[in-house]
Amino acid sequence: MDANVTIRPARPSDAPRLTRMRYDFRAQTHGASEPHDAFVQRCAAWMTERLGDGSRWRCWVAEREGDIVGAIWVQVVEKIPNPAMEPEEHAYVSNFYVRETVRGTGIGSALLTTVLAWCDARPVDSVILWPSARSRPLYERFGFTTGSGILERSGN
Repeated sequence: MDANVTIRPARPSDAPRLTRMRYDFRAQTHGASEPHDAFVQRCAAWMTERLGDGSRWRCWVAEREGDIVGAIWVQVVEKIPNPAMEPEEHAYVSNFYVRETVRGTGIGSALLTTVLAWCDARPVDSVILWPSARSRPLYERFGFTTGSGILERSGN
């Protein structure tokens, strides 16, 4: 990975830049049905709140020369307390995005390594995600597999 890249926890002040990345990520893959300005306002408010203290969401960013070039989000999902010796949280990985111009440089691996180390230090039972076809090989290199017993019912 580029020595000028730093992986760090995101801060509420990063929300505007993260919002622009989210828009770029989703609009290029699925198109945008919401006007840009409305989305930016709504998403920035959501992200600012989730990046504050006490949130079940965490985000890490890859920063190079003051510019955020990648990010990964994790939501802690509580499990109901269990009397058995079983971790009582799941971790849901989402919105993992590295700018096209820096893909293939190790930034994605560094972000995912950071998140998995954070999960390993917590009482996390499983780490779940929904990969794209393009991202599947990266996740498989980190030990993710299919068929772990999770059933999914997609929405409309």
